[in-house]
Amino acid sequence: MADGETVVKVENVSKRFKLPHEKTSSIKSVFTGVFQKHDKGFEVQHALQGVSFEIKKGEFFGIVGRNGSGKSTLLKILAGIYQPTSGHVETKGRLVPFIELGVGFNPELSGRENVYLNGALLGFTRKEIDDMYDEIVEFAELEKFMDQKLKNYSSGMQVRLAFSVATHAEADILLVDEVLAVGDADFQRKCFNYFRLLKNQGKTVIFVSHDMNAVREYCDRAVLIEKSKIIVEGNVGKVASSYTRMFMEDDSIAKNDAQAKIKKNRWGTKQIQYSGLAVEPKRITQDAETIEIKVDYEAKDDVEGPIFGFSVKNTAGTIMFGTNTRLLKQDVAAIKKGTKGTITWKVPNILNDGDYVIDVAVANSDETVQYDWWEDAKYISVLREQHTSFAVEPPISVEVSNG
Repeated sequence: MADGETVVKVENVSKRFKLPHEKTSSIKSVFTGVFQKHDKGFEVQHALQGVSFEIKKGEFFGIVGRNGSGKSTLLKILAGIYQPTSGHVETKGRLVPFIELGVGFNPELSGRENVYLNGALLGFTRKEIDDMYDEIVEFAELEKFMDQKLKNYSSGMQVRLAFSVATHAEADILLVDEVLAVGDADFQRKCFNYFRLLKNQGKTVIFVSHDMNAVREYCDRAVLIEKSKIIVEGNVGKVASSYTRMFMEDDSIAKNDAQAKIKKNRWGTKQIQYSGLAVEPKRITQDAETIEIKVDYEAKDDVEGPIFGFSVKNTAGTIMFGTNTRLLKQDVAAIKKGTKGTITWKVPNILNDGDYVIDVAVANSDETVQYDWWEDAKYISVLREQHTSFAVEPPISVEVSNG
């Protein structure tokens, strides 16, 4: 296969399932039901509708979508587990699915015996498994456990062993589901290094994940599936941002009920309460040198020297940065009941391209009592022409001298 050749072609694929409503509860109903009409006994679920895309040789292609979007059905069609109701799929070369890792494992057999069993299912001879056995065990990091029965393994250990066996399969196309979420951080890093090696070797990888940072870092192109259809295709940054924005829109709809919003995302004594939050500019691009966060508040009681603070986190919940008036040595005088005011934060625009969440809080002078902790108070998007794998983009200059 030449570089640039289409190795996966999905053309107008649809998949429908019949979901029965009637439940057979007795032996009698099994036989009598044969003679009954079942026109209203099921409904048709459209798991996929008119899905089309192509993948070139050597591409790292991402498929993203929320649970229930049709993503899993598409994976199983690509893997040959399901047949489409209409449309067709063409693949060139051998495709190895990393979907149901460990299928065929026997819990009553040892790890060593399961390596040979799983290897045989993948088409390896005993001699081939003998030759690669040490590499499989080393990659899985299970040297001390290979003679134990598989039923005594944790789920993570089983995935590591199955993944290690599968990596030795000779494949032109790898279909990788988010099965690696079971492993620990070190093992996930090892797996991604393996995928990076495959990419450098020109292998084709179809990667399915809910981790948009991983999709941005590894994928060349991607598609976003929602309600059984592809709604965004192509640029990885655009697909990842669209995926994240769907959750923001859902959250905005849920927050229309103010009481539900306070109960879900806020807590505190309410002696001081935030009444609004605004961010300027509304459209944050690389041209914006500063991001301005304005928070309105109202005192419901007399308070002494409150501390106002904020933090900015990414959509995975990792805090990028934050501060408060105490850390900035900005003392706030006593506030009388009924007082209204505004806290304005000005921060340099160092955020990378992506989506972020702002939390704000106000506490008493020694931070032992929270007046108002408002989590997920505001969602913002930062748009940059280029996306890097780093968390922030501070202004950096470089000078190269050959003298």
